[in-house]
Amino acid sequence: MTRATLLVLADGRFPAGGHAHSGGAEAAVRAGRITGAAGLEDFCRGRLHTAGLVSAALAAAGAAGLDPAGLDAAADARTPSPALRTTARKLGRQLLRAARATWPSPELDALAARFPKGAHQPVVLGTVARVAGLGPHDAAHCAAYEAVSGPATAVVRLLGLDPFEATAVLARLAPELDRVADRAVEAARHAAREGTEALPAASAPLLEISAEAHAAWPVRLFAS
Repeated sequence: MTRATLLVLADGRFPAGGHAHSGGAEAAVRAGRITGAAGLEDFCRGRLHTAGLVSAALAAAGAAGLDPAGLDAAADARTPSPALRTTARKLGRQLLRAARATWPSPELDALAARFPKGAHQPVVLGTVARVAGLGPHDAAHCAAYEAVSGPATAVVRLLGLDPFEATAVLARLAPELDRVADRAVEAARHAAREGTEALPAASAPLLEISAEAHAAWPVRLFAS
């Protein structure tokens, strides 16, 4: 049951809104940093070990039961870009909406009431994972996978990249994804004892800068 639930939550068809976002890949394609599978792999690897690690640790901490308000403040502090903070909250609202329909729970209702404008997506993901019967490691894996699967799917649409090549990129990154999830869970354990300051604060300045530029484009395929 738990494995099936994890597959549902990680499935790109789960209506959490991620299909409308490229995770920075659209800006990277326009800038010429992604032109094919090799560039996509480099982009995803960098994203996995920075923004992906931060998201995975926040999700793991949420699944472990840390206070969502503290985690949301920690997410804000680790997201300098206003555009990315707005995106994270939009995705959090959509994920929570889908989760409340799928796994009705007073805890999810309370989270929605506490954050009427939406909490950061990985914070919501951690709470949803716990309500759905998953643990911190499951939540970390979901967050890490989302960090790379979103850009991979987006690049298939942006460049007409062969979907088999995009899938091969994700497969090659799988061992690193496992290691990032392990690091995230360990960081969440430290945060439970020492506070949210113990969570990773890996920096991805180019993602932040590109997000601000992307938000100002008059025409774009993806919302972020």
